[in-house]
Formats: sequence, C-alpha cells, structure tokens
Amino acid sequence: MNILILQGPNLNLLGLKSSHSKNHLTLNKLNNDLRNYIKNKGITLKFLQTHKDFQAINFLQRNRNKADGLLFIPTSWAKNHQTIFETIQLINIKTSIIYFDKPFNFGTTEKDSIMTGKNIKPFSGDPLSSCLKGLDQIIK
Repeated sequence: MNILILQGPNLNLLGLKSSHSKNHLTLNKLNNDLRNYIKNKGITLKFLQTHKDFQAINFLQRNRNKADGLLFIPTSWAKNHQTIFETIQLINIKTSIIYFDKPFNFGTTEKDSIMTGKNIKPFSGDPLSSCLKGLDQIIK
C-alpha cells in the first residue's frame, strides 16, 4: 500500500509554532512518528511539504496511479485553494484531511474548510493523534 502525505504551507515551522507551548513538536518528529507507526505493515509513505500549490498539484497528479490514499494537512489551503481541492476530487483516492487543534493550529479549522466530499474524511486534534487516525482510515 502506498500513501501520499501532502503537507501545506508553513508546516516546516511547526517547531516554531509549538515552541510557545509545553508540547514541542517539529515536522521532522511528526514525520518520523508516522514512519514508525506504519513500520512492518507493508505500507510506503511518500512525503511532500510545500508552500507552492503547483508543486502540490504536480505531486498529486504524478503519483495518482500509484497511491492508495492521501493524508493531507492543508493548513491555509483548506480555505480557498479550489484547484488543489479539484485535483483531489479528480484523482478520486481515499483522503484524510488533517486539522490541528490549538496550540498547533495554523488558523484553519474543519468548519472553515472547502475540502469535503465522498472520498474525503476530516480529522481534528493534536498533530500526531489526528494524523494516526487519518492513516488508519486510509489503511482500513
């Protein structure tokens, strides 16, 4: 099983965001925790963190035939990036959209999001637990 992990704008600054709380977390630590979670399960994760929507769209389109699912942490893209949303609908793969609760929230919540649809399931919470729930949803 192959799962794409698409991480939106400013997630590379997760460590800076979390440094204001007692729960220090970096994007690298989150990604390592995801890799450890799927270890020995026959699952491959392919990551892309970008601020550029065209790179996100290329990542989705180029990997669509090899991917069994998408874990997407859109941050601000969840509010108004119709082209990314349209691409997710067109490639029609099982998708988990992840929203972080405070203090890790980047300003966009599930209720603000345009990312909804039959193959899209939202998850909210702390970064690790919401990502793990999203991965589980794709794996099942």
